[in-house]
Amino acid sequence: MRTLKVGSGLKIGEIAKRSSLPIKTIRYYTDIGLLTPHVARSPTGYRLYESSVLNRLAFIRRTQALGLSLTEIHDILKIHDQGELPCGQVKQYLETKVADIEAQIHQLDLLRREVQGILSGWQEPLPTAYQQQTICPNLKKQGIV
Repeated sequence: MRTLKVGSGLKIGEIAKRSSLPIKTIRYYTDIGLLTPHVARSPTGYRLYESSVLNRLAFIRRTQALGLSLTEIHDILKIHDQGELPCGQVKQYLETKVADIEAQIHQLDLLRREVQGILSGWQEPLPTAYQQQTICPNLKKQGIV
């Protein structure tokens, strides 16, 4: 980490207040390298952040809300830190995310149909003989134990 003069950066508490993120989260992001170019140490060891780190934190929050992992975000920020626009990489990750979401929707649709099928054949009360054979006879009848 670089060393900054006292007064030339913002302390972590101020960054936390302005970004509405917990100090612990900001420390974690710093430790894993997401904030590396925007943080330095004061001569007394305090972490000091450039005010531009607020935009970076907003970007991290936005991309996480879109479902990107911290590893993917790190890759994107690395491209940015090399002086390039990472939009192509962002687009690629988002396209992959859409495909993942579509697969999840398909799986959830199958699950919904299965649960609806179980419910459509639901019987109550069941004969006593069924009650002793399994935990929930309505599930067993559908091939589920």
